Amino acid sequence: MTNYKDLVVWQKAIQLVTDIYKLTKTFPKEEAYGLASQMQRASISIPSNIAEGHDRNSDKEFSNFLCIARGSLAELETQVIIAENLGYINQEKKIYILNKCYEIGKMINGLLKKLG
Repeated sequence: MTNYKDLVVWQKAIQLVTDIYKLTKTFPKEEAYGLASQMQRASISIPSNIAEGHDRNSDKEFSNFLCIARGSLAELETQVIIAENLGYINQEKKIYILNKCYEIGKMINGLLKKLG
């Protein structure tokens, strides 16, 4: 594989970013620089770290960046739960996003195992 864009996990993470931006558009205006911004930044961090790590051309560095992406994924999952608790999203939307996060997390873990 020569390009990070070929990685299915990167493609799914890009779609997650799109989903998060659409979701946070519905948040109250006072959250624009609070929870909405945090969720957007956490989601962007996931594919960004996958891409950067892949292009470092070192399995060790790629593994480090995948771990950072996994941490951002956990951060996003936490923020989604908080958003539901605050009434900004319903349970259905929470489950939809968390299922995507779970799938991406499994793929990141698979890559980490492959890299050793």
